[in-house]
Amino acid sequence: MRLARTAAFAAVCVALAAFAHLLGGGSAPEPGTAGLALAAVAVLGLALCGRERSAGTINTVLVGAQIGLHELFAGEGAAYVSVHAHAQGGLAVNAGMLLTHLTATVITGLWLSRGEAALWSVLRRLGRRLVLLGPPVVVPALRPCPPVVRTRVVPPQPSFRHCLARRGPPLPA
Repeated sequence: MRLARTAAFAAVCVALAAFAHLLGGGSAPEPGTAGLALAAVAVLGLALCGRERSAGTINTVLVGAQIGLHELFAGEGAAYVSVHAHAQGGLAVNAGMLLTHLTATVITGLWLSRGEAALWSVLRRLGRRLVLLGPPVVVPALRPCPPVVRTRVVPPQPSFRHCLARRGPPLPA
């Protein structure tokens, strides 16, 4: 479950960052750079996906990831400093690039926080159902104790000891 959540987080984060970087006026990242970005974001996501995260935590991590991904995608070319003017003002120089990365962060943050809330809601419901469907606790039924019957042995009378009664149908004639 953790790997699926991490893969979704990394794929969405890197894809939207690359798309936002391209829309903001930058170039599309090389496949090797995109793979490196995917691996780095996956490691970050794997470290953070142990429990349910709030929307604020997700958006804070995404802002840091978008800044790092922007720097990684912009630093590919040889003319990195002259084209992006990072040496003079960093991200604030290119407002379009900043705006697209922040838009990608907001979209990704909303999507991931809603997905996170839905996933944990489903897991909690399944957990309750599994607990309720568990083997029922059987309370052993208490059987009532059999009543104690006291009997008295009556000795036979001595005159009936040697009597034999032969009772049956009459003999045929």
